[in-house]
Formats: sequence, structure tokens, C-alpha cells
Amino acid sequence: MSDTTRFGLLIAVVAAVVMLAVLSNRLSARLRVPAPAFFLLGAAVASDLVPRLGQVPIVTVQRIVTVALAVILFDGGMHLGRARLRANTGAVLWIGTSGTLVTAAALAVLAHGLFGLSWGGAALLGTALAPTDPAVVFSVLGRRQIAGRAGVLLEGESGANDPVGIALMAALLPAVTEHRAGAAGFAHGVEAFGAQMLIGLAVGVLGGLGLREFTRRVPLPSEGLYPLRVLAGALGLYGVAAAADGSGFLAVFVAGIVLCDARAPYAREVKRFHAALAGLAEITAFTVLGLTVSLHTLPDGNALGIGLALAVLLAFLVRPVLVGLLLLPIRLPRRERAVVLWGGLKGAVPILLGSYLLTGAVRDAERLYSIVFVVVAFSVLVQGGLLPTLAARLRVPTTVVEPEPFSLGVRLREEPDNLRRLVIAPGAPADGAAVHELDLDQGTWISVVLRDGRLLELTGQTVLRAEDEVLLLTDPLQQPDPAAVFTDARPDRAARS
Repeated sequence: MSDTTRFGLLIAVVAAVVMLAVLSNRLSARLRVPAPAFFLLGAAVASDLVPRLGQVPIVTVQRIVTVALAVILFDGGMHLGRARLRANTGAVLWIGTSGTLVTAAALAVLAHGLFGLSWGGAALLGTALAPTDPAVVFSVLGRRQIAGRAGVLLEGESGANDPVGIALMAALLPAVTEHRAGAAGFAHGVEAFGAQMLIGLAVGVLGGLGLREFTRRVPLPSEGLYPLRVLAGALGLYGVAAAADGSGFLAVFVAGIVLCDARAPYAREVKRFHAALAGLAEITAFTVLGLTVSLHTLPDGNALGIGLALAVLLAFLVRPVLVGLLLLPIRLPRRERAVVLWGGLKGAVPILLGSYLLTGAVRDAERLYSIVFVVVAFSVLVQGGLLPTLAARLRVPTTVVEPEPFSLGVRLREEPDNLRRLVIAPGAPADGAAVHELDLDQGTWISVVLRDGRLLELTGQTVLRAEDEVLLLTDPLQQPDPAAVFTDARPDRAARS
């Protein structure tokens, strides 16, 4: 067989695998099993049946997954956006940071006290398992968006705590492997962690603002080049932050949030492109991570038993109690609170962090890595599979985002400065108000309202609701800005809704 024939067969096989992976979302919806479970477990089985598949160097796997996660986090930031995050920024930062730290500490204590792991190994294991995963959360929710603050908290936490967990691992790993003990080691770890967070945040904000202005002011000759420019900019921000010893993952997540609501050319096309690319990145990340695991070695060292025990403790004790206590200051209905506590799903990020143990000269690294895999598999299959059912049983409102394969619009050569496309925020003055009751200037005109993907018949008596899309014609110099009527949520109203 010639090299050309082999290469052709390889391309055909890869294309078939990608096609099956894309279609797996339909199977996932029917079986109520998250799509990442198919990629992760399927690749693990394949590596056992064909050992050559599992011979990819672990460093190569880490680099592939790192790029994939950067793409996923950037898309997650754009999906979340400033408008949805504005009223919940403090809550997301609080739960994303403190929730990660207390989860890591609790798991370390349990792993050491119940299963006899060394303090260093237990601390690394707890750190690896602390972050939730945006790819799994988005995949489990699928076309559904959980209404109210619960949906924003789940998505925001899964994006915010990944950089925290990765930075914590980067700070802790040298302290454990180089045996830095005492106050000096602790101080060095805190300093490294704080530096990663601050540098990542700064690069994300400044870089996101710069990229936004660049996309607005520098035209390109072809529509297809705009998404590629944004992708190159996002990965460039990751590289700059990482090269400066900062959190590249935090940088791309924050940059995605900054770019989400930017009024830039081909903004919707850019978002569609990155959503599709994030889906491909999810498939890639879980597949290559699955290839690093040998299922037949999971019982060795009781990794299977320890992993299952930690997974159950994490789902039914650690997160409900400790993270539940952290949620007490946040105004949240009990039903939504229960969904948030159950929805702390694990995925590619914990496995990526676990792989750092394999390359970091950590004692008993293979066993720790197997434990991480078992916990993630349990979380994806059990917690992820039951999350939609739990939300339905608790009657937590969910909005199904239907695909919009057709569009109707007009292309303009210049950016319209008097046209605004807004989404009504829960608790905003427009939420629950009739059109004639809105405090709008006479020069402001609501031209179109979309609800659940359908045009709404618009009269003065039409009552607007949260998540309605509004097309607003207004004077660009008008003060105060009429957009506040639709997007500025009042915390007391948002909590009641």
C-alpha cells in the first residue's frame, strides 16, 4: 500500500470519526448521557483495544488540550457576556475563587484522612479535582438555558474557576515536588497564585479592549477572515499571558466577555464560528485525554475504589455543604440553589491538571491520575446525566434555545449608530412592563421584539419579558442611555424573579 493510499485512508477514518462525534449529540439527547462521556470513555476503550493509540506523548496531549480549553473558555466568555454577567459579577468571582479553594482543601483532607495518601499527593489530587468544567456544563445543558441567576452562576463558575484551579496547581506543584515546606513555601505559593491571577486578568481586560477596537476599526477584504482574526487574537492573548507567567486561561475567558457585546462587523458570524470551533475543541480534548487512560489498570492500587468514594463524597457532601455555605450570602431561590450545587461537573480540566502530575515527578502519579479519571467519569455520567432531570423535577425554569438556520436582514456598509439590539435582563425595568409604560424618550422607538425565536406582535399594550430580544432605534447622543431600561437589572427584582 502506497503512502498516498495510507494517507487517504487516514483522512477518511478521521472524517468518519468526526462525523460520528458530531452525530453523538443526537444520541446524547436521547440517552440523557452527556456527549463528553462518549468521547472520554470511547477513547479509553479504544486505547485498551489498540495499544498504539495510547502512545501519544503526555506532553503532546497537554498542549493539544491546552489549546482546546483556550478555545472553549474564549467561546464561554462570549456566550456569557457582560450583559448577563453584570448583575452577578461578584457572585461569580466569589463562588469561582473561594469555591475552588475550599473544595481543593476538603478533598485533600478526605484523601489523606480516609485513604492514607500523603499530604502532598492529597493536596495535588484535591487541586486537580476542584475546578468544574465549562465544556461539560455547556454540553449537558445543550440547547437549554437555566433561567434566573442559576444559569449565569453555573456558566460563570465553570469559566472562572478553571483559571483559578490551573494557577493553584502551577503554584502548588513546585512546592510539593521540591519539598518546600513551612511559611516560606506557603508564601511562595500564594505569591505565584496571585501573580497568575492578576496578570491574566490584566491581559484579558486590556487585550480584549484592544482586540475589540482592532476588529471595529481595521476592515478586512473578506467576511471569512473576521472570525480567524478574532481566533488569532484570542490565542495571542493566551500566549502573552502565559509568557508573562500569568493565567492564559483567565485572559481568554475575560477577553471573550469583553468582546461579547462589542458592536463590530460580522459579530454574529464570529460568534457562530467560535461556537462551532469550541464544539470541535471539546471533542478533541476529551478524545485525546481518554487515550491516556488504561481502563484495565484502574483497579491497581485501589484507584477505582478511592475514585468512586471521592466522587460520591464530592457530589453529596463536599459541594452541597461547603459550597452551599458559600452560596448563603447570594440571593438565590432554594430550587435554583440545589441545581447550582448539583451542577458542579468535572471534565477535561481536572484530567489535564492530573496529567501535570505525570510530568511533574510526583510520587504515585499514575495512581493519582487514575483516581482523577474515575471521579471525572462519575461526574460526567451520573451528575451530568441527572442535571436536566433534577432541574425539571425542581421546576426550575429553562429556556430552550432553538437553532435559527434562516435569517432575514439587511447588510449595511457602515455601522448604524442609531440601531441597538438588546436582550432584556431579568429584573430590568422593562421586564414585566408594557411598552407604553416604559420610561423612553419620544425619539426612541422599539421596532422589533423577538420572543423564543418568533416575532412578537407589537402594540402599546404588549408586555415585555426577560430574555426578549429588542431592536431599538434611538438617537445615539441621547442621555440618559435608553438601553438601561432593558439591561440594568435591579438585584431585588432579579432575586424575586
